[in-house]
Amino acid sequence: MTEVDLASRIVGGSVIAASDESFGVKERLIDPAEPAFVPGTYDLRGEVVDGWETRRHAGADGDWAVVRLGAAGRIHAIDVDTRYFSGNHPTGCRIEACVLDPTADAMLPGVEWTTLVADVALKADCHNVFPVSSRRRWTHLRLRLSSDGGVARLRVYGEVIPDPVTWADVTVEVSGLEQGGRVEWCSDGFYSDAGALIRPNRPANMGDGWETRRRRDVGPDTHDAVLISFAVPTDLRRIEIDTSYFVFNASPEVSVLGSRIRPDGEHGWALVPFDVEVLPRTRLAADTRQVFAVHCPDVTALRVQAYPDGGIARVRASGTPTANGWDALRTRWEESS
Repeated sequence: MTEVDLASRIVGGSVIAASDESFGVKERLIDPAEPAFVPGTYDLRGEVVDGWETRRHAGADGDWAVVRLGAAGRIHAIDVDTRYFSGNHPTGCRIEACVLDPTADAMLPGVEWTTLVADVALKADCHNVFPVSSRRRWTHLRLRLSSDGGVARLRVYGEVIPDPVTWADVTVEVSGLEQGGRVEWCSDGFYSDAGALIRPNRPANMGDGWETRRRRDVGPDTHDAVLISFAVPTDLRRIEIDTSYFVFNASPEVSVLGSRIRPDGEHGWALVPFDVEVLPRTRLAADTRQVFAVHCPDVTALRVQAYPDGGIARVRASGTPTANGWDALRTRWEESS
């Protein structure tokens, strides 16, 4: 299952303020790319770092940065990634959260911050992952360092909690990351991550999509596959398969199967049947977007099958929640408020 980083720039996250960014700018905290470091490379700020780094001697209160989550939701775990910061990593941190309107000023003294991760030590040059037990939906995060220092990335893993108001009287891209869609499994991710399939933006290049290795055991039914789940059961109306930038290596054909159930909590997705034909096996054009009208009621997840292998940039499934889906959506919202 691909984890959802609620703070990532991919879903519109933003570092809106920081106490200091003398050596490394705050925006690097939520860069979706993995951090990198070339020793001995200098600019006017000093040695070039791929992360947020403050000046020395921050004082007793340490340094801080405030992040507006790109997709508000329930947080499961937070990774304070200090990779490549060894002699200059912070000694520790505390992580707080709040719920604000996007236009509200998170710096005002009256903002009510709740501690999600109490004061903990940070290790150098590694992932520092902390579980979060809160069941609430959060919109903003504040990383408070116990000292000065550098953090490469801040990953906020959780589940999107869509606002039911934004789904009313419209067809929703229910597969989308911003609406609670999730990539649960894929058969192969040799060249790139299948999680890119449900990103909200248009693909930027061939690396911004799902590409499998070249199969050598090709038969009539040989295929790769990916499972995409929805936040709630949906009556599907449209499927879009986008092969943008895959010119010579796009998947030649695709079929889409649906399921009307979800895992029972014990066996995961392996035993879930995908027995609803959403889109029959269909020829695809390379480097283009193809949209297919469908009429499939009460679907909870999709299995997209790519014959026999190759690349797909995006998969977008649109529809409206079923009556039970609406109830589930409202319940999740109320339970997380």
